[in-house]
Amino acid sequence: MFSMIRHIALGATLAFGLITSVMAADPPADPPADPPIVQTDKGQVIGIPGQVTIFKGIPYAAPPTGALRWQAPQPMPAWTGLRDATHFGNDCMQLPWIVSSGQKTSEDCLTLNVWVPSRQAKKPLPVMVYFYGGAFLGGTAAYPNYDGARLAADGAVVISVNYRLGIFGFFSHPELSAQSPTKASGNYGLMDQLAALKWVKINAAAFGGDPSRVSVFGESAGAGSIAYLITSPHARGLFQRAIMESPVLSFLPDLAQAEQAGLARAPSLDRLRTMPAEQLVQESGAYFAAAQPDLLGFPVPGPIVDGDVLPQQPQKAFAQTAIMNVPILLGQAQQEGRMFMPPDAPITPASYEKWLSDHFGPKAREMLALLPATNVEQARLSQTIWSGEAMFGLAVRRIARAMSAVQPNTYSYVLTHEIGGVKLPPTHSEITALVFGTLDTPSFTPRGPSTPDDEIVSRMIRRMWVNFSTNGNPNGPNLPNWPKFKMPDERYIELGQTNAIGSRLNHQQLDILDR
Repeated sequence: MFSMIRHIALGATLAFGLITSVMAADPPADPPADPPIVQTDKGQVIGIPGQVTIFKGIPYAAPPTGALRWQAPQPMPAWTGLRDATHFGNDCMQLPWIVSSGQKTSEDCLTLNVWVPSRQAKKPLPVMVYFYGGAFLGGTAAYPNYDGARLAADGAVVISVNYRLGIFGFFSHPELSAQSPTKASGNYGLMDQLAALKWVKINAAAFGGDPSRVSVFGESAGAGSIAYLITSPHARGLFQRAIMESPVLSFLPDLAQAEQAGLARAPSLDRLRTMPAEQLVQESGAYFAAAQPDLLGFPVPGPIVDGDVLPQQPQKAFAQTAIMNVPILLGQAQQEGRMFMPPDAPITPASYEKWLSDHFGPKAREMLALLPATNVEQARLSQTIWSGEAMFGLAVRRIARAMSAVQPNTYSYVLTHEIGGVKLPPTHSEITALVFGTLDTPSFTPRGPSTPDDEIVSRMIRRMWVNFSTNGNPNGPNLPNWPKFKMPDERYIELGQTNAIGSRLNHQQLDILDR
């Protein structure tokens, strides 16, 4: 799915020799910049100089290997001397069809990367911490789409985080719960994210960041992680703003269900504890059979209501506004479901009707009346719309409504810009290239080379995201006015060529799904 990682240019200059002739000599090249060195709480790191200074592969917790497999992240021991931070750390263990970034996969993967504008800022910069998506099964902070250089150049310290995935990040078992001081197991991936945010709070200032202005941002499962953390007492005080791009807000299994799923996989942990990671990773997509399958039709491992990290169902917490009160910016792509609909999938009016009945039961007839299907093309489009709204659109509206009840600085968007000249509504994950300004890096969905319009929209979005991270408001000079989301009008902005303001996005579909 991913292609090989593409290295960013560091802006190195070539030194030309002096030409001893009657012609004037070329001006001497600038001397190489001194390697940047930063003192963290565990020791010094040396990074890569350039217009944006980069530090890669900094550990924020001890490697969760050996006896630390399926434990909460433990403190990283201090080191002496300079630690090389010029290469990405390992990707976390995952199936090879999910990621092929060019990085080694390993359980030793709890690292983060930092991009810092090299120009000296007059005051500390806002900090933007990114959590990747990938259905909690895959993902990597080394993915080229998530290169933070261009976003950092717009005025922020940008940090991307690796966290445990699949069976390594979300495995529960009665023995694990009995051994835990909290008497719970699972949610290790979320604990990793919390540990990374604690690292940021301690170390942001050393990189020129403001630890009192930390924004978390992410897409898909990364955005869902943020939604879940907003309901967690452990996250309070670790971030002051939140940006969610196509968040999920699933109904989660509880600890008892997750433990039973783990028990069905293995009556005892003895063999699993010593099983090679490469063998264990094969179980990532299958062990959680007791969990509710998502709309893609397969069970997925992921966060659970463990009574500790997540004390209650996140959907219930949002409904009761038992959530953190932080400014929030969130939204979705115009046609989220298109990414999940293979072009050759045989969708007919009959199969579409069956799909509605299988997933939505008594609401299927009402849904069919709103989005009918009299031919194959219409069936595909209708199923695409419903799947996207069920997986992401409904989550966006529920989160926005709950947050706006406690936080006036709530902003909602729908991405309408067609990237790379592809004449199709934007779909899931496409906003990441616009947010990071990485328009010509590999993509989850086919698209052509970037266009000047892509760069204009990307520049606008980056400025909005940095503005929001700076002061909790995406608005600023020479930007379209973005109104706040509040009931009953529920206004949102279209991020694209026109930046029109709309009200109550897709409310007919979402009203049915909400019921």
